[in-house]
Amino acid sequence: MSKYRELRINQPQLTIKEGAREVIFKLISCMCDNVSYMKFYKNDNGDFRVQATTSHGMGYAFSNFQIKHSKEEIEWEADDNMWGGVIAMINSGTSVIESVKSR
Repeated sequence: MSKYRELRINQPQLTIKEGAREVIFKLISCMCDNVSYMKFYKNDNGDFRVQATTSHGMGYAFSNFQIKHSKEEIEWEADDNMWGGVIAMINSGTSVIESVKSR
């Protein structure tokens, strides 16, 4: 069974540090279990911004995830510290969250 399928069936328990200023989700794609990252960081105004990268650190188009929500909707959910909603939105696409780091 692929890693993607395992994670779809049995989603891991994810914990994000209270008041985090940076959150990094490790994602597994349905396409050959490729790894990518979705990084949330606070800008100078204190709002979260999201950036997608490959495992090599190269930029990755947000549309490649085929998430059913806009980038802004996900950022606004993060601004409200509604990480459960952020996780559900990210998992609605063609990748699933394997793990998370926050600080």
